[in-house]
Amino acid sequence: MQVEHLSPEAAQTILSTLPEKIQLGLQAYATQIDYPIELVIEMMIAGFLDEDAISFEGCQPLRGMNFVKPVAS
Repeated sequence: MQVEHLSPEAAQTILSTLPEKIQLGLQAYATQIDYPIELVIEMMIAGFLDEDAISFEGCQPLRGMNFVKPVAS
């Protein structure tokens, strides 16, 4: 069974690729709510894909979004 959470190592890799002001903002938010940075990054991604999700578990990407494919003519 695959674990559906972001590892601390993966979180640090993602964090290191972001602009410094975004890194600082995420780190400050993690400190403020007393959550590990990997959970904050996971919440950020999951919440973007499914506004009701707070983690990858239960995240239903693009749920409720009405994407329409253009029809080729």
